[in-house]
Amino acid sequence: MAFDPVERVALGRTGLSVTKLGFGGASIGGLFTAVSDEDARGVVRRAWDIGIRYFDTAPLYGYGASERRIGDELRAEPRDSFVLSTKVGRLVRSPAQIQPGDEIDHQRFDGRDDAFYAGVGPDRLVFDYSADGVRRSIEESLERLNLERIDIALIHDPDDHWQAALEGAWPGLARLRDEGVIRAIGAGMNQTAMLTRFVRETDIDVVLLAGRYTILEQGALDDLLPSCAERGVGVLIAGVMNSGVLADPAGQARFNYTPAPPDVVERARRIAEVCERWDVPLRAAAIQFPMAHPGATSLVAGVRTVAHLDEYPAFAAVPIPAGLWDELREQRLLRPDAPVPAEVEA
Repeated sequence: MAFDPVERVALGRTGLSVTKLGFGGASIGGLFTAVSDEDARGVVRRAWDIGIRYFDTAPLYGYGASERRIGDELRAEPRDSFVLSTKVGRLVRSPAQIQPGDEIDHQRFDGRDDAFYAGVGPDRLVFDYSADGVRRSIEESLERLNLERIDIALIHDPDDHWQAALEGAWPGLARLRDEGVIRAIGAGMNQTAMLTRFVRETDIDVVLLAGRYTILEQGALDDLLPSCAERGVGVLIAGVMNSGVLADPAGQARFNYTPAPPDVVERARRIAEVCERWDVPLRAAAIQFPMAHPGATSLVAGVRTVAHLDEYPAFAAVPIPAGLWDELREQRLLRPDAPVPAEVEA
């Protein structure tokens, strides 16, 4: 087994320990496809039953639905037995609550062809990376979760809001950490450059990197991962299937949440062909690869069904011959400096 999914490991300097396999709440919030409350709660319950003790969510995920569903299932469990993270930077607002001058996240509307979340109704998301905004966000998340505390608060996707995040969200969360409202703070993004700036320019505890350290691309080796190692920042890895192109490298596959460009699909297909020659499922290689990096603490799996969730521990146990990694390197499909899982003989 490349890694034990339910092993608990220290998360950087936070004092928290998380399981090596975590549960990501985007899919049960209705990412791309609506999910019923019953089905969503069933997946969360299955995650608990197989030993997962780290759960990540956000107001964005179903405009609060993911937080409510995760809270509904975890509420009966001893609070110290699991670690929970949510995010700040977007507030869920009804049309009546939206004020003149509010910056609405226009790319996420339900009913559009490019909508990310289905079934969210009339509510909208308003960007707010101010100190007051992140405090409100934490208070509202606690209400939706109906739990006594949030362990980790992550600044969510501040790509176009760097200054506000640096001058508002970051110090606001630092005060909440000092007050004991949250245990740790960090940032969660789909890029490495800004996460690296957070690590180097602030005192964050954790980063959640989505889709940028996978078997498809390893750019995080250049900046983010060395910076985290130097400063003792915990690293959570998400999006290991690159929005689906590594789960099924086909013409309709997604990459970065949108239709994958031809060059990305072709690269994923070439990786799949190497895996097939070595009789290894592509998804097994995709799951095992990022966790071979010594800085990777937990792999956050975003799933909408029990069957999909169960694939993760199964694929984590698949033996992968050393020759597969060698061939990926030879074909320049994998960086030579990327750590690979404990290799087994062919």
